[in-house]
Amino acid sequence: MLIVVQLVLVLVVVGFSLVLIRGGSNAKHMAIRRIMILLFAVAAVLSIFFPTILTQFARIVGVGRGTDLVLYALIVSFLVYMSTTHQRFRSMETTMTKLSRRIALDEAERPWEKKDEKDASSGRY
Repeated sequence: MLIVVQLVLVLVVVGFSLVLIRGGSNAKHMAIRRIMILLFAVAAVLSIFFPTILTQFARIVGVGRGTDLVLYALIVSFLVYMSTTHQRFRSMETTMTKLSRRIALDEAERPWEKKDEKDASSGRY
């Protein structure tokens, strides 16, 4: 039964890693992201098959148990995720504001243009 659980966990880790690798951003961020995801996948697979290694590493680092180390890593990962998501949304908001302003300026009525000229250029009669 243990081997079945291990295989399911490995498949889940590999599946999520592949999904996360397929993203879009600039080349530098994507390279760093892919390296980190691959390191996570290797560490996750090793910790599934050899849980004592994780506990030994946790003791070396100064954390009592391997599960505590995993919890701390998840907290740090969550904070990094929240930070990058916040930066991405701020960037999108800035872009959306610029686009909205550009569209508003392009579609604004220009008082120096006559209404007849505007209708003739658009094909309306």
